[in-house]
Amino acid sequence: MATSTGADRSSSSSSLSVSTHHDHHRTKEIPLPPPLQPAVPERRYIGFIAGIFSGVTKLFVGHPFDTIKVRMQTASIGQFTGPLDCFLQTTQKEGFRALYKGATPPLLGWMAMDSVQLGSLHNYRILMKNHVFDDWEKLPPIGHAIAGVFAGVTVSFVAAPIEQVKARLQVQYDAATKLYSGPINCASVLYNQAGIRGLYRGLLATMLFRANFFFLWGSYDIMTTWAKANTEFSDAAINFWAGGLSAQIFWTLAYPSDVVKQLIMIDDIRNPKFSRWIYAARHVYQTRGYKGFFRGFVPSSIRAFPANAAALAMFEAVMRTLDN
Repeated sequence: MATSTGADRSSSSSSLSVSTHHDHHRTKEIPLPPPLQPAVPERRYIGFIAGIFSGVTKLFVGHPFDTIKVRMQTASIGQFTGPLDCFLQTTQKEGFRALYKGATPPLLGWMAMDSVQLGSLHNYRILMKNHVFDDWEKLPPIGHAIAGVFAGVTVSFVAAPIEQVKARLQVQYDAATKLYSGPINCASVLYNQAGIRGLYRGLLATMLFRANFFFLWGSYDIMTTWAKANTEFSDAAINFWAGGLSAQIFWTLAYPSDVVKQLIMIDDIRNPKFSRWIYAARHVYQTRGYKGFFRGFVPSSIRAFPANAAALAMFEAVMRTLDN
């Protein structure tokens, strides 16, 4: 007698049903291999949520270092002998809370910026994998690097006004230099003086700076892939160390453009000294030479590892939680 076979596979099925006349239509389960998991999680919204947690972590760990960095970058010659002197003068004259000056906009700002940055990064990774590297088993480092550039340009539209307000508040040393009573007042003054263009002064400089995410996310993927294959570290430990080390690479290469960006952002809105990016870069070189492009690098470098290591470890942990 002939055997009749019927098969029905759905996206969630992991077995094949076969019925025969000999076993009176009893179903026999033939196991199928589990479906392949995508190299990049396909839930497009989870990066935006995880980015919020990353932003909060980065703010609390890194803002004091950032205050010292901005003051070193923008201080007049001879005002500080080095980052330690800047730290001591700041805390002695203004108190420890001064290290968190301008923290309100980045508290909200880092939440917004990391949500947009990491959320868009996640989606650019999906696009790169599905449309550019669709024949690859997983997205290669160059794909992560290119996605990082796109994410950097995207988040610049959120970051530029936030970072400008933060920088202007951070360089208020005393009553003589205090121009703004807080972040809302600062944003309001900038808008009243120059409209929306005032808030977005330094947008191009922000984009140039954040285009260096190419090196951050490319090196991060290389490090995490190597560590997973060659160490017995936990996922959290791998994310922490890879995040810190890739941030060091990023800041070493991107720092000169950050110095130029800060000068443009604290420039006078109505009578700017630097109407073009190249003018600010030329000013740094003419007044301080090549060393001027790395003024304040030490606190930035010290900050880069713990702040970004903790933030990326948090981001990846939340991503794993949401993807389960």
